[in-house]
Amino acid sequence: MYRLHIANKNYSSWSLRPWVLMNELKIEFQELLLQFGDTRGWQRLRGISRNGKVPCLVDEGVAVWESLSIIEYLAERHASVWPEDSTARAWARSAAAEMHAGFSELRSRCSMTCGVRVRLNEFPESLERDIADLGHLWNDGLHRFGGPYLAGGSFTAADAFFAPIAFRMQTYSLPFDPVSAAYVNRLLELPSMRRWYAEALRESFRDEPHEQEMLQMGSVLADFRT
Repeated sequence: MYRLHIANKNYSSWSLRPWVLMNELKIEFQELLLQFGDTRGWQRLRGISRNGKVPCLVDEGVAVWESLSIIEYLAERHASVWPEDSTARAWARSAAAEMHAGFSELRSRCSMTCGVRVRLNEFPESLERDIADLGHLWNDGLHRFGGPYLAGGSFTAADAFFAPIAFRMQTYSLPFDPVSAAYVNRLLELPSMRRWYAEALRESFRDEPHEQEMLQMGSVLADFRT
């Protein structure tokens, strides 16, 4: 059975991607959660993963790190990871790669903090551009392939890569266009996303660097965590 090393669900956007994909596609795996601040635990992870970071997938002694590499490793073994249609598959891979490398202003200003609602102190043009660009990308996929997911009728890795944005929209009330907002709400209602969110709320641990980063960017309006 696969073993997936992840970090705290309230904060770890990178961990969410393979986790939500494997859950939605019913790919069995063992979840190994490594808490931020667990120095010994992170040292042990460096003996498994080359970069010592999460997520890390282990399959019969083979360690795969970085979320995009994990997705491709799974795709070699599970056909449903990417769309069956070659055109949709090419689009989905391009969209996932763009998310993996881009939208830096949104990711740096709006860190993932599932259980909190935040009002941003500033809303610069660079953030507006990222949100608009994401909206254009999502609208393109939804209209081109007919929805309800980005590359057609089934949830694929393309959707998994944007799952952390759904939690960011919920936390920071990001102003997406109606089509994009409906897509985000569709993601938030997925069984795996609801489970991740519920488990994030139950986490009592607070990682100070993540908390301080959030407070530097905005004011907390509500905190639904334990």
